[in-house]
Amino acid sequence: MLQAWRSHNEWERMSGRDRPEGWDPFPNRIVTNESQDRRLAKRAVSISALGLLVTGLLELVVALFAHSAGLLGDALHNLSDVSTSLAVFVGLRYSKRLATSKFTYGWERAEDLAGLAIAVMIWISAIAAAYLSINKLISHSPTHDIAFGIAASAIGIIGNQVVARYKLKVGRKIQSATLIADAQHSWLDALSSAGAMAGLIGVGLGFAPADAIAGLIVTAFICHVGYEVTSEIIGHLMDSVDAEITTKAIEVVSSCGSFDSIAIRARWIGRTLLLEVDCYSDGSLTLNECDSIRLLGEERLAEAIPEVRVVHWRSLASNQS
Repeated sequence: MLQAWRSHNEWERMSGRDRPEGWDPFPNRIVTNESQDRRLAKRAVSISALGLLVTGLLELVVALFAHSAGLLGDALHNLSDVSTSLAVFVGLRYSKRLATSKFTYGWERAEDLAGLAIAVMIWISAIAAAYLSINKLISHSPTHDIAFGIAASAIGIIGNQVVARYKLKVGRKIQSATLIADAQHSWLDALSSAGAMAGLIGVGLGFAPADAIAGLIVTAFICHVGYEVTSEIIGHLMDSVDAEITTKAIEVVSSCGSFDSIAIRARWIGRTLLLEVDCYSDGSLTLNECDSIRLLGEERLAEAIPEVRVVHWRSLASNQS
């Protein structure tokens, strides 16, 4: 198997027949059942997309007949989720590509790029919901068939809650920030449906602007979730991790031996949490002793930090730069 350290010239000298198509960038990753994780994610995305498509189309038909701004905004939001599910599916498909001499870390961050697509769709949904609500507030257009609208909103709440819980459960199990973001998007749709229902109930009670006001309130919640999702995905792309992870890693590594100093770096690459550990000592340890400490450290890190999937451990002399 071709290793990442092979020089570019050596790669070019190889004939097309001899060049490998790629390799696993992390052959010693701690987690197993990677293919099973991908199957779970794809199943969650496919089932949720179908459910959201049916729910969104039902709400859209009722919203057009009822002239409800809140329900129409909710229907558009549900239908936008179908496109984000497609983005997640594409991200999952590309993330399984092997590493090459150009992409030495593989393609796992394709999932994070799919997460950016979800964030963009959330902000587009916010703009659309705000426009529809403001237009309804200004035009004073009447709302009809309130009972049907309330029924459609109830279906939207139930459908989106079921989908959101399902995707969130799978996303947490396989450590997929993108699938968790998609679950938040579906949860947001349930909130939109609740807002649409509240607006329709207000109209039914005689307060005509309630539908438009509910749409504006839902827009504010959409913006809030959009900010959270965007921050999370950008954090992944910028190699941000929870401070608790690095703090815990330092504690675990310190318990494995006596070191002059320890340097810890961590980053998310798609669903893979990579820990880079540099341990500096006076150089008196033998290679076998260093390797024993490394194996002990990797075992303890895996136990203390369940999210970690890859550990790169180096034992260095204190005077080595």
